[in-house]
Amino acid sequence: MGADTLPDPVLTLGAFLRDRRARLLPAPDAPGRRRTPGLRREEVATRASVSITWYTWLEQGRGGPPSDEVLERLAHALELDAAGREMLFLLAQQRPPPLSPAPPSAVPPSLQRVLDAFATSPAIVKTPTWDIVAWNTAAAAVLTDYAALPVGERNLLRRLFGELSTTDRWPDWESDARFALAVFRIDVARAGGSPEAVALATELQARSPDFRRMWAENEVSRHWVGRKRIAHPIAGPITLEYSSFAFDAADGLSMVVFTPITPEATLAIASLIDQQRVVR
Repeated sequence: MGADTLPDPVLTLGAFLRDRRARLLPAPDAPGRRRTPGLRREEVATRASVSITWYTWLEQGRGGPPSDEVLERLAHALELDAAGREMLFLLAQQRPPPLSPAPPSAVPPSLQRVLDAFATSPAIVKTPTWDIVAWNTAAAAVLTDYAALPVGERNLLRRLFGELSTTDRWPDWESDARFALAVFRIDVARAGGSPEAVALATELQARSPDFRRMWAENEVSRHWVGRKRIAHPIAGPITLEYSSFAFDAADGLSMVVFTPITPEATLAIASLIDQQRVVR
C-alpha cells in the first residue's frame, strides 16, 4: 500500500487474515528468506490443518464461509485473542462465535461490585444454562436466599419448574415460565449447544409435565426485558421491571436487574433487606 493509499473503509475476512498473518513471527529455524513480515500462507495453513489452496482462497475472498471448527483452528493458528476470535467469526459468518460459558469461579470481583451497587434492585448473574452464580443482597431478600440453597439448586429453570410452580409467589407463573423457556432456547443456541444444556432439558422433561408441554411449543425469544409480579410472603405484592445485560469480560455470563417501579416497592425492598440483616 502506497503512502497516499487509504485503507479500505470496510474490513474484509481476507484483509483481516493477511493482517494477522503478517503480525506473527516465523520460527527461528524457518527456512528461506522473507520479502514480507510475518508467516507465509502455507505456514498458517499447516498450523490450522487446512489446505494451502483453500487458505489462499480465504485470503482472496473466494469460497464459502468456513465452519466453526475451521475458524477455531484458524484463530489458534493466528494466535488471536478473544476480540480477534470474535472478529474472525463476524467477518466469516456474520455472527459472533459460540460462547464458552464461564465456570462459577470465574465471576470477576468487578461484576460483584456492580451487583452490590444496586441497593434496592435485585440483581443476579446467570450462565446460558441459567445457573445463578452471583447475586446481591436485594436479590437474596426479594427473590431467593441463594446462599442457603445447594449449588445444584441455584438454577432458575429448576426452581421455576420445581417449587415455584406449586406456590402463589408468582401470579404470572404460566407466562413467566413460557417466556423463560423461549429465552433459554436462544441462550443455548448462542452457546453452540452444550452437554449441560441437554442434560438440564432432559432432566426437566422427566420431572415436570409443564416443562414438557412448553418445551414442545418450540418458542424462542431474545428480549430479556419486561415486568414481573411477585407476591412476597412478607412484603406483599411487588412489581419489578427487568432487563438483561451481557458481560463482555466473561463469555456466557449475563446480568439480570429487577428494578422496582414505584416508591412503595422500593421502600418494601429496603425493609426486607433490613429485616434480613437483623435475622443474620
